[in-house]
Amino acid sequence: MAGQQQKSEDSQSETSFESILQVDVPISRDGKHKRIVTRLLADIEQLKPGTALKVPLNALPDSKENIRSALNRATRQKGIRVETSSDADHLYIWKAVPQK
Repeated sequence: MAGQQQKSEDSQSETSFESILQVDVPISRDGKHKRIVTRLLADIEQLKPGTALKVPLNALPDSKENIRSALNRATRQKGIRVETSSDADHLYIWKAVPQK
């Protein structure tokens, strides 16, 4: 009996899920596209004006649509303007020219 009483005193209430300290909560989420998007962003930063990345679709870990969406979220977050195009075999990515 004393063990059961001790357990209820130590926990504030019975919950369905484990609780952790807020300082231990991860601040950012590493999505499944993080590795490829990080590589693309690094390459985009090195692009010279008038050049584009030519990424083979078979090198992508997911569909071009999903990678394009993930890249769009990341570039908006970083304030980088890019444009994309694709054909049957490649995804093309380049820095957008600032509008006047």
